Amino acid sequence: MTESSTSQKPSDATLPGLRARVARLWIYFGCYRGAWAMAIGATIVSALSEPAIPALLKPLLDEGFTQGSLAIWMAPVAIVGLFAIRGVAHFASQYALARIANEGMVTLRRQLFARLLSADWPLFAEQSASQLANTIVYEVQSGSSQLVQALLSLVRDSFTVLALLCYLLYLNWSLTLIVLALVPAVAWILKTMSRRLYHVTRQSQRATDALAYVVEENVLAQRMIRLHDVQAAQAGRFASLSADLRGLALKATRASAATMPLTQLVSAIALSVVIAMALSQGQAGNERMVTVGGFVAFIGAMLMLISPIRRLADVVNPITRGLAALERGVELLQQSQPEPDAAAARDDLPARARGEIQLQEVTVRYRNDGSGGGGSSSGDHALDGVSLHIPAGQTVALVGQSGAGKTTLVNLLPRFVRAQSGQVLIDGIDVAQWPLQALRQQFAMVSQDVVMLNDSVAANVALGAPAADRARVRQCLQDANLAAHVDALPQGIDTLLGHNATQLSGGQRQRLAIARALYKNAPILLLDEATSALDTESERLVQQALARVMRGRTTLVIAHRLSTIEHADRIVVMERGHIAEQGTHADLMAAGGVYARLQGEGGPGSGSGAPPAPPRQP
Repeated sequence: MTESSTSQKPSDATLPGLRARVARLWIYFGCYRGAWAMAIGATIVSALSEPAIPALLKPLLDEGFTQGSLAIWMAPVAIVGLFAIRGVAHFASQYALARIANEGMVTLRRQLFARLLSADWPLFAEQSASQLANTIVYEVQSGSSQLVQALLSLVRDSFTVLALLCYLLYLNWSLTLIVLALVPAVAWILKTMSRRLYHVTRQSQRATDALAYVVEENVLAQRMIRLHDVQAAQAGRFASLSADLRGLALKATRASAATMPLTQLVSAIALSVVIAMALSQGQAGNERMVTVGGFVAFIGAMLMLISPIRRLADVVNPITRGLAALERGVELLQQSQPEPDAAAARDDLPARARGEIQLQEVTVRYRNDGSGGGGSSSGDHALDGVSLHIPAGQTVALVGQSGAGKTTLVNLLPRFVRAQSGQVLIDGIDVAQWPLQALRQQFAMVSQDVVMLNDSVAANVALGAPAADRARVRQCLQDANLAAHVDALPQGIDTLLGHNATQLSGGQRQRLAIARALYKNAPILLLDEATSALDTESERLVQQALARVMRGRTTLVIAHRLSTIEHADRIVVMERGHIAEQGTHADLMAAGGVYARLQGEGGPGSGSGAPPAPPRQP
């Protein structure tokens, strides 16, 4: 997301109405009918009890104090009973409210996380990790609690206002008409402030994403930040974004805080007029207002109207914030598309492939936004009419300069990238005809950027297995030259690795990834720069482990170190999305072509075959 989009405001014409926006969320929060019935029923009981308070004052003043006709016990019993009913109703409504908010939040959050796990790759190019985490974890939680609480408050205060107005009409209809004059004025205030607050809330969300992204970026690149001494510049960038967010917070506060005094001012004007007219009617002998009790009951009921009207004004803020937060989650569900997997289960698909790979005139063109996948014909060619046949069990090294198409070719196999034309076949069957789960069971991968979960060593080695076979885990660690180190850990294979196993060295992380590949025992192995950036001793241990994992498997190797590729059965040299030449190391050196030139320049080159994606900006 660009900075221009950060400052873009939604127009009033596209701002959805409250009813339509709530309807989008009703599928998550509206299915708990029992809880809603309890919440609304208890809220109505609580609201209808409001007029009982001034209603008690009238006979107490007219008959209790002046005439002494009421029994002493009647007033205390009525007051205690009234507040007991209100207390039970309040408890029931709050419990039901918490049930609705938390159940709806869990439902939406599960759907969002499930979509995250199956989303197509453009989503991860368009949104940063901090954006996605903020939406799924924080926005959904705060939005659900604010929205449900505010809607219940809206119901309670609306019924309270209605009940008090009915009682005022019963006491004096002419004076009540003055009170009703509050409604259009308050409605105008609410509408104006709600629109303003909605704009500011959406801007604040984008500003929060930008700030979180700066933190994420500086955490990931903290070594480079310090090495190049740019802490001051990054601190200035953070301060600037913090100031923007502070300004938006103050705008939101002004819009929210101005609502209450404006409604109170309107209420005070109406109250002043009512008191003047009530006194004049009382002096004229009006039946309803002639007694002290009637006057106090009317003024008391009217004063009681101010509080729910003020809360109705304040409810704009949480409703607006809650809607904006939850809509963001719903928009993520609607805008992010799951990976296409139209292939149905087939009886002729092998449970374990032999490992034969064939590319027939394959063309991949990346979209202009830097994301992979099919569907668009615009952008740069990553592969252009590539054909390649790899027999089962053969080891093929892919070499070439950065951007030659090596990583794109490898990513075609498990359908991380989709071709615009041509066919990719595994054992003679187009990968598009394999269900994704069955297809990806045929591959194991060891890459330069090792990713480990914050779990035990055993769970990371047996990733994807229903339960870890401890003996098998130990054997895989042994074959990966990592068993001795793991045995020295405090809990052995049950030791938690922490965030991405950063407590391990680079070579140890690579060998742990190799142990994972050994455990999966897939017929096709993908090695993407698996030995880059390692010292000599670590490379030796990793090479030994790789030799074991490559045995009996079809292996595609992306590498730039001669020690990794010279023993491959075949070396495929790629240049600008084409296969420039292929053969053994000796044959290619003798031919004096692209491969020999790359060796003369210091190696076949490294880097990703895909064009670099643009920097992610929230």
